[in-house]
Amino acid sequence: MWVEPIARALAATFPSTERLPGLDQIDPRPGVRRLLAEAPLAVRYALYGGALLYHCGPVITLGVPVLAGWLGTERRDRHAARLATHPIYLVRQAMLLLKSIGGLIWGADPAVRAVLGMPAYPPDPGTFREGPLPEPPRTPTATPAPASWVQPGAAP
Repeated sequence: MWVEPIARALAATFPSTERLPGLDQIDPRPGVRRLLAEAPLAVRYALYGGALLYHCGPVITLGVPVLAGWLGTERRDRHAARLATHPIYLVRQAMLLLKSIGGLIWGADPAVRAVLGMPAYPPDPGTFREGPLPEPPRTPTATPAPASWVQPGAAP
């Protein structure tokens, strides 16, 4: 239910340029689906709120009571810029979350990485949620020096 509104908000936040494809040309839905499946509940709720704010926010940023999807390109860009620089911190944070998630999805796309001259990521082994993390190996620690050796001016 939330994949499409989130993907549209991300696509509007990362438009294409002459040189780089944006999320309007790349399908962000697989990345959004994976994020919603793996992210903690708090992150998912924040993402839902950010997408809802983005789509319903033109009344706040532009004074126009329409959804963001009905705006033209220039007004949609202005809407996103005003959300990102809004005087209320929580509004800016919602836009920052959308930009962060969009950047992760955009930067992992093979087409974007090819344009930037970077190799594509290998397939994900899917081991992120397989049991607890192994305990790091223990290294022997040196015994601490006596305080008299460390303190300047102390007698030996």
